[in-house]
Amino acid sequence: MSNVKKAFENGKAFIPFITCGDPSLEVTEQLVYAAEEAGADLIELGIPFSDPTAEGVVIQAANIRALSGGVTTDKIFDMVRKIRKNTQIPLVFMTYANVVYSYGTDRFLQTAAEIGMDGLILPDVPFEEKAEFDEPCKKYGLDLISLIAPTSHERISMIAKEANGFVYCVSSLGVTGVRKEITTDIGAMVKLVKEAKDIPCAIGFGISTPDQAAKMAAVSDGAIVGSAIVKLCGQYGEECVPYVKEYIKSMKDAIRTI
Repeated sequence: MSNVKKAFENGKAFIPFITCGDPSLEVTEQLVYAAEEAGADLIELGIPFSDPTAEGVVIQAANIRALSGGVTTDKIFDMVRKIRKNTQIPLVFMTYANVVYSYGTDRFLQTAAEIGMDGLILPDVPFEEKAEFDEPCKKYGLDLISLIAPTSHERISMIAKEANGFVYCVSSLGVTGVRKEITTDIGAMVKLVKEAKDIPCAIGFGISTPDQAAKMAAVSDGAIVGSAIVKLCGQYGEECVPYVKEYIKSMKDAIRTI
């Protein structure tokens, strides 16, 4: 079983997203340990990109801060090497096709596997174009995580059949960001996935409160939260670790009982 799937073995999974290098890679490393202590089951590490099309203003701003601070893919790889000396928590990169291309797809994936990453999420790669990443991912034992949007009804089963690790169900149309309410029929999306393949489904985009996390986890296998965490990193900078830890703990506690 892949390390990614293991994240879903102990009940509902809580999956935080962190932008690498915001405010610094040293703080990102500490955030990973704090997130695990607070109950995170899998962590998404965002590799910053200058034009992150799926992101709202919060994560865009974090990307700009991280890139201005001199973050590079190689520096992020070095940080993961350090992290892997201390924890085996499932880790996946979330970034854009361009980041992987410019590094060299094969070289990127080989290095990611060597340093102990478990998977990759590329929100800007449509299902029709995923083969060029999926095949090398398989070669190196990485899960390429598929995203399913509320619009992809007839495509959901097609995407789910070929999915690996877990399926990332996008809760609402548009970019990432905090939303007051989520109106998509998530339960129906999850049902379609499960009919096509026995694979965990986690819901992301727009979840920011323990109540929302609980509602989403109730109809799926887990909740993914990015913007609300990245916001805390932006707000508290170098001092953000305890605030993020406390927030993750409140979110995990909310879904633990479901």
